[in-house]
Amino acid sequence: MSFNKNLNYVHLSKHFFRLSIILTIIGVISLAVFGLNYGVDFKAGSNVDISLSKTLTEEQVQPILKQLGIEEGADIAPGDQRMNIRFNTVLSEDNDHLLKQEILKLDDKASFEVNTVDTEMAKELAQNAIKAVLISCIGIIIYVSIRFEWRFAVAAVIALLHDAFMVVTIFSIFRLHVDLTFIIAVLTIIGYSINDTIVIFDRIRENMRFSKLKTREDLVNLVNNSVSQTIMRSLYTALTVFIAAFFLFLLGGESIRMFSLAMVIGLLFGAYSTIFIASPIWFVLKSKQKNNPAKTSKATN
Repeated sequence: MSFNKNLNYVHLSKHFFRLSIILTIIGVISLAVFGLNYGVDFKAGSNVDISLSKTLTEEQVQPILKQLGIEEGADIAPGDQRMNIRFNTVLSEDNDHLLKQEILKLDDKASFEVNTVDTEMAKELAQNAIKAVLISCIGIIIYVSIRFEWRFAVAAVIALLHDAFMVVTIFSIFRLHVDLTFIIAVLTIIGYSINDTIVIFDRIRENMRFSKLKTREDLVNLVNNSVSQTIMRSLYTALTVFIAAFFLFLLGGESIRMFSLAMVIGLLFGAYSTIFIASPIWFVLKSKQKNNPAKTSKATN
C-alpha cells in the first residue's frame, strides 16, 4: 500500500531541514541557559516515594518539611494516593525517621520507598549514560556501514541523534524531570528510530538494483518511490507504539511518567525524521557522488 507516489519527499525535506535546524538551535540555547532538570539519580540527594490510602496535599506536608528544616531544598509532587518528595541533600537518619513518623500521623497506612544517591554515584551514573548513547551510535555506524554503506550509516546516525536531541530539548525547555528512566527512554527511542530507518534504507537498496541512476532526477525518484512504498508501514508502527506509550503516560504510575512522556515525544520525532531527515540526507550524500563523472560511470556500470 502506497501513501502518495506523487509526493516529492526530497523536495519537502528542505523545509523540514530548516525546521530541525531551528529546533536544534533552540535546544542548544535552552541547554546552555537552563540545562536539564536532573533528578536524584544524577545529583546527590534523596527521593522519597510515598504510597497513601488517601490523597494528601502539598500544604499538609509543607509544615513537616519546615519542621525538618529543609523545606527550601525539597520538591513535592502530590498525586492520587501517592506523593513524591525529592530532596537536594541526602536525608539524615533522624530526618528520615521523623519524616516517616509525621506522614504516618496523616495517614497510618502510608508506605515509603527511599532512594539515596551520593555525589560520586551521581557523577558515575551521568557518565555511564553518556557512554551508553555514544557506544550505541558507534555500534549502529559499524553495523549499517557493513550491511549497507557509509552514507546510510551517516544518515541513520544523524536521524537518531536528531530524535534523541529533540526529546532532550523538550525536557530542557519545559523543565521536565530527568532521571534514569529518561535515559532508558532515549536509548529505546534510538533503537526504534534505527529500526524504522533501516526499513526505508533496505527498500532504497533493493530498488537501486532495478534502477538506472544516470541523473539527479533518477535519484530523486528512487528516494521518493522507496519512501512512498514503506511510509504506511512506518506510520502504522509508530501509531501503534505511540498509543501504548500515550496511555502508559496517562494511566501509569508516577515512577514511569517521564519515561512514557519521553517515549511519546521521541516516537513523534522518530516518525518525522525517518521520512524527512534520514532518506533525504542519504540523497544529499549520494547526489554528491553522482555529480562526479568518474564515480557516476563506476556506479552506472
